Amino acid sequence: MPEYYLGLMSGTSMDGIDAALVDLSGDTPQLLRAQTRPWPAPLHARILKTVAAPEQASLRDTGILDTELGEQFANAALDLMAKARLDSSQITAIGSHGQTLLHVPDGQPAFSMQLGDANRIAEKTGITTVADFRRRDIAAGGQGAPLVPAFHQALFHDPGTPRAILNIGGMANLTLLPADSDAVTGFDTGPGNVLLDAWYRKNHQGDYDERGAWAQRGDLNQSLLEHLVDHPYFSQPPPRSTGRELFCLRWLEELLQSGHHALPDADVQRTLTEFTAQTIATALEHFGPPVEQVLVCGGGVHNDFLMQRLAALLPEQQVETTEKYGLHPDWVEAVAFAWLAKQTLEGKAGNIPGVTGANRAVILGAIYPGKI
Repeated sequence: MPEYYLGLMSGTSMDGIDAALVDLSGDTPQLLRAQTRPWPAPLHARILKTVAAPEQASLRDTGILDTELGEQFANAALDLMAKARLDSSQITAIGSHGQTLLHVPDGQPAFSMQLGDANRIAEKTGITTVADFRRRDIAAGGQGAPLVPAFHQALFHDPGTPRAILNIGGMANLTLLPADSDAVTGFDTGPGNVLLDAWYRKNHQGDYDERGAWAQRGDLNQSLLEHLVDHPYFSQPPPRSTGRELFCLRWLEELLQSGHHALPDADVQRTLTEFTAQTIATALEHFGPPVEQVLVCGGGVHNDFLMQRLAALLPEQQVETTEKYGLHPDWVEAVAFAWLAKQTLEGKAGNIPGVTGANRAVILGAIYPGKI
């Protein structure tokens, strides 16, 4: 018998809601259908504004945004179900990550805030919804991120080959899977696409540098690169996670104004591409056991120039996408949150303490029942 779950994910790139319908009845998840539903433009602008200046968001603004995001997540689920010709009675549960507005894992106290009211999702779809995955790990002393490594381990571990799973979303994160051990580790390496997309939007119409073509026309500026990698985050050992709170357009512009304001725009994009690739490669070298393969997922796989730079900086590793190994790179995280929802409903832990720094493995998320 199939066991259908639906995963909803909007990451740091904030380019839309990824929705994935998956059968989790067997040992290997079977992706049945997936799509990305773009955010309505006015709502997208408000999300970006809130994330850029969270201190200016009122409680009323935050409450309204939570409600509207919940409606959009519900609509994304309903749209995918309609296209798959399934109704709510056939879906066991929805796993919804929500939209991160603020992630402060090293604060006193630490916290992470995701919006997208799961009550609205459960009520509108009629499907039991699991959400709010990060805060239980933080309550147990962890960073609340990354949470996908447990899924990476379940799907991609190979007892004969040490692997790294690299997700390049707005931020980039690594899962390190030793061949002969369950000692899985993982952490955020730093910016993935977030600065590349922000700089592109500042200088062009459109949301991203398609295939990295604009970056490839620029020249690498070594001085800017050295200032970028000098951020203390990159010398911080795991467990570690980050977000737009540290790495955002404002941070980049301050660096440029302090000594690199005369650089051609394309040179900045070229240097940011190298920044993402180099911080990933350096993190692999310094903070984990040797690996033979690097399997890449997330939006960064579509940036051909970034993938070329990664391969050049990792000559000892085989760099390719996750598609060859069972799951299309665009849908890994959405499927992961469907899988995490199943873990929660079955009373199983969803975090890995060696990844997040939590003092123990815990069951993640809150359960919002569907219609009776």
